[in-house]
Amino acid sequence: MSYQYLMFDLDGTITDSGHAIMSSVSYALDHMGITDQPEDKLRRFVGPSLMDSFRGIYGMNDEDASEAVRLYRSIYEGERMYEVTLYPGIVDVLRTNIERGQKNILVTSKPHVFAEKILERLGLSDLFIYQTGPEFDDHSSEKVRLINKAMKDLGLDPDACIMTGDTHFDIDGAVLAGIDSIGVTYGYGTRAELELAQANYIVDRTEDLLPILG
Repeated sequence: MSYQYLMFDLDGTITDSGHAIMSSVSYALDHMGITDQPEDKLRRFVGPSLMDSFRGIYGMNDEDASEAVRLYRSIYEGERMYEVTLYPGIVDVLRTNIERGQKNILVTSKPHVFAEKILERLGLSDLFIYQTGPEFDDHSSEKVRLINKAMKDLGLDPDACIMTGDTHFDIDGAVLAGIDSIGVTYGYGTRAELELAQANYIVDRTEDLLPILG
């Protein structure tokens, strides 16, 4: 099947941002008296909203979770958010899509202000016709809202769209929005969660995306 509009998650799909996110989470937790946290817990912050993660993973109430988010952003908003690496081959995928006449769209749960700055720093802004992400006060992890916003703003037919992401949040959003999806295992989700979320396709390498997207 040929897709015209290709939606991509950012963290764990285009960029490996684990260090930037996890170190910022650790900083926030340390300042709240929660120290020496295991990596497997910190990894769970890559994907969903911070508020949902602080509440769900650490059982914080809204007040404490809001303070944890404030502490996180106090250090992340500096140079730390740029401490990311591009997954090997992902830029070639994005460029090949454009060469084939397809349109790349960024759909991320990261606040769009951060996402825009990161893409600009990486020199990738021109590879996307549209970018969407939540406002700072939007703490939902439901990606379907962002996918639907992109389709509404651009007037897209769901059959012409496909969402690529590394966690069940991406796949869940695609399923609810009525579009196809690709789960990637090289990010921060697991094959098991991508299968459970009913991704249409699952790939292990960036280069495996091209035959599906084309």
